[in-house]
Amino acid sequence: MAQIKKKPQQSRTGNIAIIAIILLIITTVMFYYNNDSDDIHVYNYTELIAELESGSIATMNTKPVAGDINIGSYDVTGKLSDGSKYESIIPNEFELSKIIEEVTLQNVEYNPEKGDTYTFLSVLSILIPIIIVIALFMFLMRNNQGNNKAFDFGKSKAKLNKGKTTTFKNVAGVDEEKQELEELIDFLGNPKKYMELGARIPTGVLLVGPPGTGKTLLARAVAGEANVPFYSISGSDFVEMFVGVGASRVRDMFKAARQNAPCIVFIDEIDAVGRQRGTGVGGGHDEREQTLNQLLVEMDGFGSNSGVIVIAATNRADVLDPALLRPGRFDRQITIGRPDIRGREAILKVHAKNKKISPKVTF
Repeated sequence: MAQIKKKPQQSRTGNIAIIAIILLIITTVMFYYNNDSDDIHVYNYTELIAELESGSIATMNTKPVAGDINIGSYDVTGKLSDGSKYESIIPNEFELSKIIEEVTLQNVEYNPEKGDTYTFLSVLSILIPIIIVIALFMFLMRNNQGNNKAFDFGKSKAKLNKGKTTTFKNVAGVDEEKQELEELIDFLGNPKKYMELGARIPTGVLLVGPPGTGKTLLARAVAGEANVPFYSISGSDFVEMFVGVGASRVRDMFKAARQNAPCIVFIDEIDAVGRQRGTGVGGGHDEREQTLNQLLVEMDGFGSNSGVIVIAATNRADVLDPALLRPGRFDRQITIGRPDIRGREAILKVHAKNKKISPKVTF
């Protein structure tokens, strides 16, 4: 367990080190080019003529200026007699001819260029910052893919379980409740039989009972017996600080459920989102009420044989909104009480499986 906990810290340390190295390279490149530009003497045209006549210029390179602003002018670069660099600009071609005459008189090494020419270093100086920025951006995006939840904020948090992981064999002490749920299992396993008879299966089933009586386990066992996908979510997972997020999660959950029908959608502690509207200080909570409204619409919008059954659990059925309990939504309630002495013995035997127990113990 200690090794598992150290991995995220090592990963964060490695990410910080790589980012620090990249920033150091960028800083070094910027410092290099800034220092290089500080050694260059910048002359205006008059100062260029003066330096040329004084014999201070050793080499001169001219190049036509690209662009529409200074068209017709020429960039001037070169070295002075002391080895330092200089740059200037010649306003037009007529002044260039004067410069050429003076260069000839002073025996200055002159190299005219017909257009834009790029050396390897000049191209590299342009590409290196761009490559560094792109590499840094891709590195950050790759590391944030696993932790970035901004685009999943309105997605459903329902967990999907498939397969017979839990069946009625794992549930004890609720024999009567199992019999009431047999119809749901039969419908999910053979819906055509009910469609041919014109029967309508309940859209929602509400499991009501004290805490710890096995409501969640019983709902999971129904999905296992019918061998259908099982979506489970808590009512508190819908409610967020921002209005509209819960409603978006409800839409996304039912959309996924329709795509995997027949299936069961289980909402635990539905009283967290299904409380009666218009109550409390200030008339209620806007986000919770919008989430409840969307839940009501989604349940009422189901077809009679859509193959999606909503099972909800609560121990506070008295605070639920009446719209949730009307026919067409949670119109069937199954009360799950505390088990009797035989039920508790059966529960104990279920939990005692695959465990070493002394033969002297009597359940």
